Amino acid sequence: KGTMPAVNIAESNDDFKIEFAAPGYKKEDFKIDLDKNVLTVSVEHQEKKEEKEDKRMLRCEYRYNSFSRAFTLPDSANSDKISASYSDGVLSVTIPKHDTAKTKPARQISIK
Repeated sequence: KGTMPAVNIAESNDDFKIEFAAPGYKKEDFKIDLDKNVLTVSVEHQEKKEEKEDKRMLRCEYRYNSFSRAFTLPDSANSDKISASYSDGVLSVTIPKHDTAKTKPARQISIK
């Protein structure tokens, strides 16, 4: 049975960022799927440890970890430009916003 990693979700003017604290994995262990507006991040990881003595197996341990988290993306998300990276035990998924959804800076309108 797997344990669910801690997740941070942040929003900036330009994008949304989802970060998973998932140390001990390789980037190949992660699977990220997008179906309509639902982003699913999952992991399946199997580790096998063997301790042998004189070619006779004394102990063999399998460790199997898995998790899956699904996120419904808001309409402002530009799902065509989603990117992901894994570094130092943190999986980062960046979801840019559509240009029309970005907050425009305040400005003064001149009077003619």
